[in-house]
Amino acid sequence: MSGTDGAMEAALKRQLTPPSRRLALDEGTLKNGLGQLVLTLVKLLHELLEKQAIRRMEGGSLRDEEIERLGTALMLQAGEIERLRVEFGLTEQDLNLDLGPLGKLL
Repeated sequence: MSGTDGAMEAALKRQLTPPSRRLALDEGTLKNGLGQLVLTLVKLLHELLEKQAIRRMEGGSLRDEEIERLGTALMLQAGEIERLRVEFGLTEQDLNLDLGPLGKLL
């Protein structure tokens, strides 16, 4: 077997060998990315809850005590979202994902 045949055989072997299925993932990047995704979804749900609360208040379907409790709960929730955002080292922009042609998430 000549040198050229050996080189061709090695090249063919590389092409036929499936690529490694292992990914080189950094634990910190994974944690931060997952944190960003979860926090973005939580923030989206929080904003939806706020909008629903406003609709119910304007519609007159809530008593004063319910409005007070709902307002307190939403303020506490917003504070916790902010605390987690800072803990993960994320900016407000990090939680506003770009959905391409649909525009920004929040």
